[in-house]
Parts: sequence; C-alpha cells; structure tokens
Amino acid sequence: MIPAEHLAFTAAIRANLERDTDVLGLVGLGSTSGLPPGPDAFSDHDLFVVTRPGAQQRYRDGLGWIPASAGPVALAFRETAHGVKVLLGSGHLVEFAVFDPDELGLARVNRYAILLDRADLATRLARVRDATVASAAGGRPDLAWQTGQFLTNLVAGAGRAARGERLSGHQLVRVSALAHLVTLLRDGLAAEAASALDDLDPMRRLEQALPGAARELDEALRRPVVESARGLLAILVGHRGELVPAAARGAVELALARAARAGDPTAR
Repeated sequence: MIPAEHLAFTAAIRANLERDTDVLGLVGLGSTSGLPPGPDAFSDHDLFVVTRPGAQQRYRDGLGWIPASAGPVALAFRETAHGVKVLLGSGHLVEFAVFDPDELGLARVNRYAILLDRADLATRLARVRDATVASAAGGRPDLAWQTGQFLTNLVAGAGRAARGERLSGHQLVRVSALAHLVTLLRDGLAAEAASALDDLDPMRRLEQALPGAARELDEALRRPVVESARGLLAILVGHRGELVPAAARGAVELALARAARAGDPTAR
C-alpha cells in the first residue's frame, strides 16, 4: 500500500467499527498510529480493538470489519490469546489484538494513537506505555553472560555447519549469536542514539541508531556460515573489544579455523 492507501484503509476500519456499539475503542500501533516514521509500501496494519467485556471473541472470529479493499482474507490464525494475524489477498498484513478495557494492561506499546475512544482509553494506554518503558529500561544486561553466549554460539554453529548440519549452523550463528551481539552493541548507547531504537523489538531500527555497525552486520550475515561467524566476532571486537577476553578470542578463532578447514559446505 502507498501511504495514502494505508491511511484510507485505517479510516475504513475505524468507520466499520464505530458503527458497532460493542466496540469501545480502536488504537493504531506503529506506523498505523500516524506518528513518524509513517507507513511505506511495506507497512502492515497493527491495531488494538477494545470491546465490551464478553464481546472480544466475536471480533477475533468474525473479520467482516476488515475492509475488502485490499482483497479477501487469504489466511487468518490466532497468534496469541488475544491476537490474530490476517493476510489479505493483496499480500497486505493486518495484525490485531482484541481486549476488553481491563485486559489492556496485559499489552505493551510504544508508538500508538487512539483512533476511537468510548472508554477513557487515553488514561489506560498512558499507563501501559509507562509500564512498557519501565520494562525496557529494567536494568542492564549481564554483559559477561551475553558475551559468553555469543562466543559459544559462534563455535557451536560453525562446528555444526562444518559437520554438515547446515540449518542448525545457520540458526546458531545468524539468529542466536546475532541476538546476543545486538544486545551487546545496544548496551551503553548514548541517549540520543538509543532514542532511535525500538523498545519492543531489539532488531528494529538498528540502522538509525548504529549505522556503521548495522552495515557491518548486514555484510557479515551475507557470507557462508563460518565466514559469517568470523565477521560477527570481528564486529564485537571492533566495537566492544573490552568485553572479549584475549584467551577466549583466541580459542574461538581456532575453533572457526578448524571448522573452515573441515570444509563448511556453504563456504564452497
């Protein structure tokens, strides 16, 4: 959807729900909130629908309130106890959760806008946002544990790839090790840079907060598994070298070299 279509789709959803007296509120999240950065061609719709107690299930099961302008429902499934994902025929994605007013306290939000309010949602969502911020700021990570997990994931992932367990190798290096590395890189950022990060998804907007490291990560992840592991190690050493004991670095480098000599099939 182009931004104008995204906005029109949001307005159509609001109009459909506003006619139903069981609907107490509608909240746009992320790019659906209208707050910057706005939607682009790849933005989905993220929403909270707030209903009278007991009416929630009707809006999870009955999807007639979703406009047909983006095509018929091609796939719909319950993602969480409260949330549903809907893929429309055009390829557009709608993700929503349905709560009664008291259940809103279970949610987590960052960017949001109240699009329909019949239940003092402003006060409730302000509390939810405060709780989200407090949770995200809840203490620094254990840097020694994160570093140890990162380094050992590299060793295990490269070894599995060299053994021929390529999929497990991909997962350990490109998913598990990457997650720990991102935690280490995010730690200690200056407030201005940290403000660009998403406080719900640690992988979001790294390109804005850590442009140099994000480019390096992208390049390393494009390589075969063992070379990718070497690249990720070099990134941690380059940006947070004080976290990597010299003996541990040497041991990891030996393990990665051994995996490379064994002939990682993905490196050919």
